[in-house]
Amino acid sequence: MNFPLYIAKRYIRSKSSQNAVNVINMITFMVIVIGSAALFVVLSGFSGLKSFSLSFSTTFDPDLKALPATGKFFSFSNEQEVRLKQLQGLTHYSKELEEKVYLKHQGKSHIAFIKGVDSNYNQVTGVDSTLLYGSWEINEQQGVAGIGIANMLGLTINQFQNPLVVLALKPGKGALTPKALKTKPLIISGVYAIEENLDKKYVFAALPVVQELLEKDSAEVSGLNFRLDPNYDFDALRSKIKSVLGDGVILKDRQELNSTLHRMLNTENLATYLIFTLVLIIALFNVVGAIIMMILDKQQNLKTLFSLGATVRKLRRIYFVQGILVTAAGGLIGVGLASLLIWSQLFFGWLKITPSLPYPVEYQLANVALVLGTIIVLGVIASNIASSRITKKLITH
Repeated sequence: MNFPLYIAKRYIRSKSSQNAVNVINMITFMVIVIGSAALFVVLSGFSGLKSFSLSFSTTFDPDLKALPATGKFFSFSNEQEVRLKQLQGLTHYSKELEEKVYLKHQGKSHIAFIKGVDSNYNQVTGVDSTLLYGSWEINEQQGVAGIGIANMLGLTINQFQNPLVVLALKPGKGALTPKALKTKPLIISGVYAIEENLDKKYVFAALPVVQELLEKDSAEVSGLNFRLDPNYDFDALRSKIKSVLGDGVILKDRQELNSTLHRMLNTENLATYLIFTLVLIIALFNVVGAIIMMILDKQQNLKTLFSLGATVRKLRRIYFVQGILVTAAGGLIGVGLASLLIWSQLFFGWLKITPSLPYPVEYQLANVALVLGTIIVLGVIASNIASSRITKKLITH
């Protein structure tokens, strides 16, 4: 057996004759366990929050979306439509036309966006699954609004006597007069609920209705939504779609559509990791102190081992290995305890944000590796600092 490892394991199992040293060693070990457990719990919590936040975009956004490279709209010709239908791996696509409008209902008003969608829209997104009440009936007379808009304007479904009035500016320049506005009454058939900003932002209507309201022809759209077969190569299929649509559009995947949200979540995750790592760095100073106390306590043993032929390098190696074993064991136990806590939250949902919504957590092996890697790296640094205190002068003194 490796000599430094053998002695280090003996030192870990044996108690010191000095009770203070035993107390310091126990406190040091508990600090490592608690620190690693806390770091893993926080990272798992942020992973759960990230997935929970992005679940809204998964519901609302398609796998891939085509947007105009310049301006608000672009033309989508029949020839391009035929070529898209021939692409293997493209499961569904949907056309949309979106513009800011003024909404009025019984003396109340709100500025929002009207989004004209075709019958394939539900095939590329899961927005119809977010209906709070009513039905997803979109036609020449009916549309769907967000719960935020419904609350602000006092909307209820199937108000045939008092429909929602949509006002849009006619294309062109000139003074803003009543003649410059075009109106469309819309009966709300359903109300969706996704998240606060989106709930106040959109009213869904039939694509031909919005094209007529905005005085656009049937080829003009503001976006194309694509659902892709996961069995096909995403990048290759993206390139084929781009070649069909040309340089007048840009393609964005779900992450690119929500780049600000992704950056914010990643920044928060990184900041939290760095803060807790700083706490661990401070905590692992205890490891340095504990090892130095062990060195002083076992000074006579060091003299004996040195007299028997052990070099200063090997003696340093004993306490270096001891420090790594302590930090690694503490990290494993901490992650193990934290894992039990996370699994209990996943299965039982004992910690809740609301009475019906458990706090979202996510168990990821990447977080396990990150925590253990952080603990071991810091343990190596702390053990190296402490073991370097062993010198020939100290042994022979």
